[in-house]
Amino acid sequence: MILGPHLTISNGFLALGKEGLSINANTAQYFSRNPRGSALRKRDEQDEEAFLELAATHSFGPLLCHAPYTYNPASAKPEVRTFAREAMEVDLLRLLPGAMYNFHPGSHVGQGVEVGTEHIVRILDELLPMVPHVKLTLEAMAGKGSEIGSRFEELAAIRKALGNPDNLGICIDTCHLWEAGYDIKENLDGVLDEFEDIVGVKNIWAVHLNDSKNPLGAHKDRHEKIGQGSLGIETFRSVINHPLLKNLPFYLETPNDVEGYGEEIALLRSIADV
Repeated sequence: MILGPHLTISNGFLALGKEGLSINANTAQYFSRNPRGSALRKRDEQDEEAFLELAATHSFGPLLCHAPYTYNPASAKPEVRTFAREAMEVDLLRLLPGAMYNFHPGSHVGQGVEVGTEHIVRILDELLPMVPHVKLTLEAMAGKGSEIGSRFEELAAIRKALGNPDNLGICIDTCHLWEAGYDIKENLDGVLDEFEDIVGVKNIWAVHLNDSKNPLGAHKDRHEKIGQGSLGIETFRSVINHPLLKNLPFYLETPNDVEGYGEEIALLRSIADV
């Protein structure tokens, strides 16, 4: 089982890897830069090389680099889209070998889904050919406000406009699916069947594991600790053991510190089929 928490790279990648291993994780997610700003951490090639050696020794990874929330490739404002495109380019070119890159589709902010989608596609048309060997994942959203990507059809429309590129997949999020109205608690098979029909399950490359503070279809995106929200522990037993999902990397984004992540990792490993 490939499972890890969301950690910080403020002390470097080697520290991230050691922290993950200390709580029995074998992968991790991190923000490319300040999640609510734009500050970039200075690169340290020695630290990166040391991490890659550690990762190879302990089969740690793949890392998932998460774009900050400030990027909005679907924005109505040209300067906001330009910032998103330029910042994503820098992020992608700084990725460590083997790392994936996850980003939110963004919000159309009143323009409508179709126009917002056109903006997203235009940016991806420029970026994807630059990094053909990097796996990018488009995150399925909860549908808060004018977010694009809470419906499977919206995710499929982006991929279709790009010609279903080989290096753009989907990251599903258990909290987001639930709050978008997909009942993974009582009908996980049905939700995955629907995803297969619209997007294709083979295009799911990563999974965010989060319980939810809200009821089905709330569209609010409020994460909760595993087993302590409206999804409950049995939902996670079903998700991590599902034959279509169990071999994917799972990343925790629950409201936790490192110790709390360690407890969740222990819990999830205890209910995983061997």
